[in-house]
Amino acid sequence: MKPDSLFHIPGYARLWGSILLSNLGGQITMIVLPLTAVVLLQASPTQMGLLGAMELLPFVLLSLPAGVYLDRIRKLPVYIAGELLMASLLVSVPLAWYFNVLNMAWLYVVGFGAGVVYTVAGSASQIVLIQLVSRDQLVKAHAQNAIAGSAAEVIGPGIAGLLIKVLGGPMTLLADCFLVLCSAIMLKGLRIQETVTPPKNAHFWRQLKAGLAFVRSQPLLIQSAMVVGAWQFFAQMALSIQVIYAIRELSMSEEHLSMSYVALGIGSIAVGLAGPRLSKAIGPGPALLLGVGLTGLGWIQMALFKDQVPAVIGFALMLIGFASGATLLFINFLAIRQSVTPAPMLGRMTTTMRWLIMLPAGPGALLGGWLGEHTLMSTPLLLAGVGAVVTAGVGWVVTPLRHLRELPQAPDNP
Repeated sequence: MKPDSLFHIPGYARLWGSILLSNLGGQITMIVLPLTAVVLLQASPTQMGLLGAMELLPFVLLSLPAGVYLDRIRKLPVYIAGELLMASLLVSVPLAWYFNVLNMAWLYVVGFGAGVVYTVAGSASQIVLIQLVSRDQLVKAHAQNAIAGSAAEVIGPGIAGLLIKVLGGPMTLLADCFLVLCSAIMLKGLRIQETVTPPKNAHFWRQLKAGLAFVRSQPLLIQSAMVVGAWQFFAQMALSIQVIYAIRELSMSEEHLSMSYVALGIGSIAVGLAGPRLSKAIGPGPALLLGVGLTGLGWIQMALFKDQVPAVIGFALMLIGFASGATLLFINFLAIRQSVTPAPMLGRMTTTMRWLIMLPAGPGALLGGWLGEHTLMSTPLLLAGVGAVVTAGVGWVVTPLRHLRELPQAPDNP
């Protein structure tokens, strides 16, 4: 192990292992939940768009108040509680299927609950990382965590395909539940020395406004949020119809679909390994914009060349473009926003930024589903691809991100 390896940091190996298990379970869910909707419940594209929107709604409703409370309490218990809630949501699907009461309304509730976990516990998890790793190692840490996610993306689809074949779609979520519980157990043993300093002005609304004011006072946060928010609109437009497009338009089997998701891992691992060096070479700002553009190219090739390329290969190329671009985008986006934020403001900054970038995501998912049902099903993919490429270009011309060659430093106090 290299002397400068993050695994020398006490507790990081346990956190990384928990991320690996949680992401492994997440890969199963990402494949099985929409397959359950499309294959078992015969969901329409509009219903799939609504399912995506339900997962995103908690970001809009809960992000800002969650940030205020996260700055007042310890983050690790929130992170663990989120894993336990996710396990409960996952086990409810096979139970509902077993008792013959599973329907789209049930999946909407599960999707909303998952969104609550991603909103609150997901924000807490990002802050837990910075409690272990110094700020100058943030890009490296986010890239290292992306490798955990990438390893899950390589292993998870094969496991999901095997379990789908043996157990059927809904019952496969029991394996996901087990993995998430194991992740929570690993987090339980994590030792973090966190001192929660009560805010001088503890009034809830004043604290919320202070978080908004801080983000508004940082041009770099606003500029990056505008770019990533626009990207989220187009990304959710494509993601909302991705599975139904593969099953009904490309006639892919459930097993072929699950195996094609290995391509996510290929793209993520490549960028997880090369991303820090690339960011250092060209700067975190240009690297973020490059990631936005890469995702768009993947969607464009899927929409334009589906008849010229075998379905599994075309779908896999699209996933590689998405995984490599999104990984490059987010390891830099997370590092940029954390690097400019003092510790007492991290909770409110994290949730405010997530709120800003997710506001356009719900409408994007709904529009993607509607377009998939009322026009060609490839239309959302094409529009998403063109939109992502244009977003990268506009971000390069209009914002100073192209000049951001190294991470800025945050003051000790807001």
